[in-house]
Amino acid sequence: AVIDKKSFDKISEYLGDAKKNATIVAGGGAKGDEGYFIEPTIVETKDPSYRLMCEEIFGPVVTAYAYPDNKWHETLEIVDKTSPYALTGAIFATERKAVREATSALRNAAGNFYINDKPTGAVVGQQPFGGGRASGTNDKAGSILNLMRWISPRAIKETFAPARAFEYPFMSEE
Repeated sequence: AVIDKKSFDKISEYLGDAKKNATIVAGGGAKGDEGYFIEPTIVETKDPSYRLMCEEIFGPVVTAYAYPDNKWHETLEIVDKTSPYALTGAIFATERKAVREATSALRNAAGNFYINDKPTGAVVGQQPFGGGRASGTNDKAGSILNLMRWISPRAIKETFAPARAFEYPFMSEE
């Protein structure tokens, strides 16, 4: 179930686009006669800049693009530049070098970045959560980082034994 008719209509439109311009691997159904239900859906695309890869859908729709094995670096660049959104991302890899490269290359592509774990389900109060770019200001709800957005820190220094001279030895005549 999705939250309301507006959301249902928007996700249904994405599914219609996927039926015309990509391949629905599983799911793809939408029923709005009693409630608003979208079938969990997996879409495959051959185009890494296909709209379902670039836009935030907020429904049970996942779009996959299988990149060529020999295009790892180019693929990282595509991921970083394809979408204005940067809410959540994940990488699954066994090679530490690949993990380090992806973590660095995608540092601005996801407010929350997961390594070898599902990219959903951050628990407020246990794991900070917040997106960057067009997905938000990257405030991390559930952590001290979120509070920093709402404060204006300042430093105050008070001296009870003021200096009696201001000269520095290097300023004196030789």
